[in-house]
Amino acid sequence: MALNPEMRASDADRDRVAAALREHCAQGRIDVEELNERLEGVYSSRTLGDLEKVTADLPEEDLYELPVPSWRRSTPARRMGGGLSRGSLRAGWATYAAVNLVCFVVWLLTAVSSGAWYPWWLWVAGPWGAVMLAGQAFGTRGDRR
Repeated sequence: MALNPEMRASDADRDRVAAALREHCAQGRIDVEELNERLEGVYSSRTLGDLEKVTADLPEEDLYELPVPSWRRSTPARRMGGGLSRGSLRAGWATYAAVNLVCFVVWLLTAVSSGAWYPWWLWVAGPWGAVMLAGQAFGTRGDRR
C-alpha cells in the first residue's frame, strides 16, 4: 500500500531518511554541505511528501530493511528438541538447580536443628522438574507447524 504524501511524518521516519542521506553521503552521491542542507530539510519536514522531496533525486532504498549488522545473526537461532534455544534451556535448568539447591540447604539446616526430616523441598523440585522435562520433550505449539 502506497503511503499518503499528506500523512504526518514521525520522528522515526525522519531518522530513517537522515540515515539514508548519511549513507548516500558516505557513498559519494552528495557532499557534506549538501548533506547538511538536506538534513535541515528532513528535520523541518512535516509530511511524508516533504521527506520524499528531500530524497527525490537519489536512488531509492528500502528504508525499512536496513542491512543486518555483522554481529547480529540474520537467521533465526537453531532450535533444540522441545523448541527452546540452547541458551534458554541452559538458563532454565540453571535457575531450577539454583532454587532447588537453596531449598535443599534450608531444609537440611532446619532438619538438623529441629529434627524434622520431612523432605518438603521435593514439592518444589518435583513438579517444576516435571514441567521443564515435558517442555523440553514435547516443545511448544509454535514448534509443531
